[in-house]
Amino acid sequence: MNAPAAHFPSPSRIVALKLRLAALAAVIMLSACRHTGDLTSENGGGVYAVRGDCPILGLPAETGDITLFNPPESRDSRAIDVTATISNLRSSCSDVGDDVVSTATFTVVGLRRDPGPARQVVLPYFDTVVQGGSRVVAKQIGQVALDFPAGGLHASTRAQATVRVNRSVASLPENVRQMLTRPRKAGEADAAVDPLSDPSVRSEVANSTFEHLIGFQMSEDQLRYNATR
Repeated sequence: MNAPAAHFPSPSRIVALKLRLAALAAVIMLSACRHTGDLTSENGGGVYAVRGDCPILGLPAETGDITLFNPPESRDSRAIDVTATISNLRSSCSDVGDDVVSTATFTVVGLRRDPGPARQVVLPYFDTVVQGGSRVVAKQIGQVALDFPAGGLHASTRAQATVRVNRSVASLPENVRQMLTRPRKAGEADAAVDPLSDPSVRSEVANSTFEHLIGFQMSEDQLRYNATR
């Protein structure tokens, strides 16, 4: 996939959304035999967190809803024609050769203002891979069709989007993994030193962190409406 110059939330918006890099970087790599929420006794108690190679699925703020107006240039609530929302966003991850494949499924639910004859409304959505919290490395545009029945106000449909990330790029280097997972005991000189305070370690964690983001493909005007309504 290539990353075209289309309307997409700016890097600053992406960082300010649900998936903050600082929070992601704090997740520690641990061995496969341990599970999220496991307790450890090596250092007198603690909680294990598990980080995998799969891209983290997300729905950027301001892109999960779209509003169509009639006439299009109006922003009066009485001119709202169709609204739609992305929901039930789920992902599955699998290994295919040298890649990690993330498949996202989601539901689009639509509501039109007036009942009338059967009508189809086609809405574009983006399917994007972001590396390190802000760098768009791949993007494609898809479409979903909402089919409103005659006399009906509601319509819904399911959609699917898939991205690939090279496993070697999404995996932490072994030396960084060891730095993050090395047992530390109270009283040791570096026991209170956070490995992520090292800029090189933070950089490696960021570079191996990928997000799979889904949202409606909108104009700047539509994004502005969502942000200010």
